[in-house]
Amino acid sequence: MATSKGSFQDKANDFMRGRNGMDELGMAALALSALLALVNLFGRWAPLTAVLLLLLAYATFRTLSTNVSARRNENESFCDRIGPARVWLRDPRAALEESRQYKHATCPNCHQRVRVPRGKGLVRITCPQCRQKFEIRA
Repeated sequence: MATSKGSFQDKANDFMRGRNGMDELGMAALALSALLALVNLFGRWAPLTAVLLLLLAYATFRTLSTNVSARRNENESFCDRIGPARVWLRDPRAALEESRQYKHATCPNCHQRVRVPRGKGLVRITCPQCRQKFEIRA
């Protein structure tokens, strides 16, 4: 039974208050370092170990940073760059299954992505965001 006064959870919450915490870029750095650690188990290579430790330090720095606005801008830039690959990285099997059943079209006006069932031939689409009509072969 944890008491509210001085419990470890309260101290950890107080310590992390005002800090960035874990975000997509930090998780990517941590995942990449875990992958490199796994690779490094089979063949010990000093430069790979150095890169692994730098990635771990960077992920820790991002998590504990109090400059939240700068870390948010970096994370937003990272998310913009990785863009469509995020779906594939999150769940590759589901993304592959969806790519077999649906085609993704992009609105020429507002760049909203629209999902269209495959095998329907020439389809006229109305963008749900800007109401622009365009045609695509599905």
